[in-house]
Amino acid sequence: MPGARLCLEERERISRGLAGGHSFVEIGKHLGRPTSTVSREVGRNGGAHRYRAVSAHRAARRRARRPKIRKLVTHHKLARLVAYKLKRRWSPQQIAAYLRERYAEPHKRVSHETIYQCLYLQGRGGLRAELRKALRTGRAQRRPTDRERKTPVRIPEMVLISERPAEIEDRAVPGHWEGDLIIGKDSKSQVGTLVERSTRFVMLVRLPHDRAAHTVRKAITRKITHLPQALKRSLTWDQGTEMAEHARFTVATGVPVYFCDPRSPWQRGTNENTNGLLRQYLPHGTDLSSVSNYQLNRIAHELNTRPRQTLGWMTPAQKFAQLVASAP
Repeated sequence: MPGARLCLEERERISRGLAGGHSFVEIGKHLGRPTSTVSREVGRNGGAHRYRAVSAHRAARRRARRPKIRKLVTHHKLARLVAYKLKRRWSPQQIAAYLRERYAEPHKRVSHETIYQCLYLQGRGGLRAELRKALRTGRAQRRPTDRERKTPVRIPEMVLISERPAEIEDRAVPGHWEGDLIIGKDSKSQVGTLVERSTRFVMLVRLPHDRAAHTVRKAITRKITHLPQALKRSLTWDQGTEMAEHARFTVATGVPVYFCDPRSPWQRGTNENTNGLLRQYLPHGTDLSSVSNYQLNRIAHELNTRPRQTLGWMTPAQKFAQLVASAP
């Protein structure tokens, strides 16, 4: 296996290959290197006609020795802006995209890789270590977690996701929602989550006392009722007994409910992703009954005002406002 960096011998073989009229693809295969590695090496050292192995190797060694001062160390205003966005729980990708959209000047931009490095590399960053807690996982490395497996319970008159209209799948038509509960400390408290599939717009439902079917039905009905008719097309839920009164919910709102297959959270992928984001604000072990409506609305507002790559770096709130404005 070749090392991470090109050695002098490999550079000499590149030089001989270029002199022999071989393509980057052919040279890369001969070296056991990606074509892009050969292309970048030649491009940064004068091009195919001027490439010389010894001078290219010396230049590479100079670049490796050059001290690299990270942008967030020397540009304090930029570092403060990045820190502010991290505290609001924006991801490094979202921050980098926001800076690209807002500023044309290179010194006011930074890549998401640089933000991660400044958070994780000891003694080389311009961001405080405690800002790591604002990342999605709250830690430098991911670790697998075991999920409790629910025993499926048959709910009367369920309509399965396989019978859901095809228009829901491609997210082209707005008004299709995914819902679930996040559970609090000792499984004794809960909050309802609703996410619109095409805009990723989030609504949170306070359920301070219980998650009985009639309680959940009434609370979600209140949330859904205030939406324009064009944004009330369907709701997809898992097979939890909290949605046992789905038929009464549909009568009250006109919104049909579709149920996922057992142990298939990916069938509500948008909602699952959102629940993961919510754990930044409502971590496992939190007593959710003590969280007020004001706090839930504030959390939803922060999520809805984060730019999303899937929305062309618009925010869910912007996208949802467009739909509301155009709804009859």
